[in-house]
Amino acid sequence: MENYFHLEMDRRAINQISALGLAHCGDAVFELLVRSYLCASGKALNGNLHRATVDLVCAPAQAERAERMLPLLTQEELAFYRRGRNAHVHQVPKNATYAQYARATGLECLFGALYLSGQLDRLNELFILTMEDPHAI
Repeated sequence: MENYFHLEMDRRAINQISALGLAHCGDAVFELLVRSYLCASGKALNGNLHRATVDLVCAPAQAERAERMLPLLTQEELAFYRRGRNAHVHQVPKNATYAQYARATGLECLFGALYLSGQLDRLNELFILTMEDPHAI
């Protein structure tokens, strides 16, 4: 039986998934990481968990985190980020510019690729670095 909590797809299989498909998966991965972070760190009380999550997963917040993460990426990771950033999206949310949405899609594409390839330690490392104070990186 396939373990969907810990996949180890090879690069060829991941490359066959569209950038928006990887971003779709990465969006869920990023949101699960944010929700776990908020619950584990005690940074949000029950009444504002949803608002705190939305504030961290919205496109402008993801775009900011992506910018902070870029200097830390390997060439392979950067290729996935660029693939997502350059994907042709048809609709941009009202609260984001096209550039912010593109960077957020790049982050999601990268997180989807890392998750599907089983690189959970690297995924966690990048997530933690994006959640830190921007001056600490």
